Amino acid sequence: MKDFSTIPDIRQVPQNEWDALVPGGYPFASYAFLSALEASGCVSAATGWQPSHLLFRDSDGQLRGAVPAYIKQHSYGEYVFDWSWADAYARYGLDYYPKLLLGIPFTPASGPRLLGDPGCFSDLYPQLQSFCEDQHLSGWHLNFPMVDDFPQPVPDNPAHPDLRSACQFHWFNRGYESFEQYLSHFVSRKRKSVLKERKGVAAAGVRMVRKTGSAISDDDLRYFYRCYLSTYQQRMSTPYLTLDFFRRLRDSMGHQMLLVQALRDDRPCASALYFFDDQTLYGRYWGCTDEISGLHFEACYYQGIEFCIEQGLQRFDPGTQGEHKISRGFEPVLTYSLHWLAHPGFQDAVGRFIREETPHIHAYRDEARTLLPFHREENA
Repeated sequence: MKDFSTIPDIRQVPQNEWDALVPGGYPFASYAFLSALEASGCVSAATGWQPSHLLFRDSDGQLRGAVPAYIKQHSYGEYVFDWSWADAYARYGLDYYPKLLLGIPFTPASGPRLLGDPGCFSDLYPQLQSFCEDQHLSGWHLNFPMVDDFPQPVPDNPAHPDLRSACQFHWFNRGYESFEQYLSHFVSRKRKSVLKERKGVAAAGVRMVRKTGSAISDDDLRYFYRCYLSTYQQRMSTPYLTLDFFRRLRDSMGHQMLLVQALRDDRPCASALYFFDDQTLYGRYWGCTDEISGLHFEACYYQGIEFCIEQGLQRFDPGTQGEHKISRGFEPVLTYSLHWLAHPGFQDAVGRFIREETPHIHAYRDEARTLLPFHREENA
């Protein structure tokens, strides 16, 4: 059970065996999500995301553990930034790519990454070191695991990675019975600001609709995808995902999808797509065809909070970045990644960089907490 093999296509594993390893219905590690990425062509050797999933089996051949993994030819779509490390390699005439990424493509949502029996992963770090050396990879990286999801690194062990921190903003459900009751925990000025924002969207003639599962039609998905593309066009960047990918998700895991639509005169003007599991709502994609003040906050945050309260979900992870989330009650939390490079000199340099960076990340988190909109005693 300590040795692993790799597969280039998740469809080489029966769906029920893979999903039996995924805790809590976490959507992004599910067979449906990962297979949709592959079947739609969003991840492949051609796109620089060669699937190389790690499988751990016992002596009887039973699947006991798995790790979604990809051999990468670039650093796009990861949301843990290592471009400067790649540039440093290039300056010394070394190849940073290919590298091994353990994680979920295009998904900066913390969750389980090492799936199944924890005993499978007791020797993971030296195994990954050997794999990278055998495959001529510059190193391996584990992005957005939960803090208890990985063996703790041992300092000065050459096979062990360095632990890097970052900061996101998440919402937590503390037994709220309604959005109004949630806002009652805000100081007056911040509460009035949120109410004014929501009233402004309604005054613009916008009506919000939430749909899940089979209620999400092909027309809904086509309009959503138009919005998704417009967001990338505004940023002058290339979209990672295809309409075929989203259709596959709707058909295979629509019961874990929430589509929020904004309608003006019964015509869609914006759309946001979320996913959810037993405990958490994940905000992932947004776009609009009409520019309406406050509509982004309504579609991407307030509708999500209301859904969490109605469904009894305990956490709302709306995605990366966005200090504007703080004033709306999203609290700063640490996220994590692990990094190991085969080159000892660069591993030492990355380790020093991370050790210098970490206290600044923690200080930022602590300062952001002081800006939350709650009554003072609740900000403590």
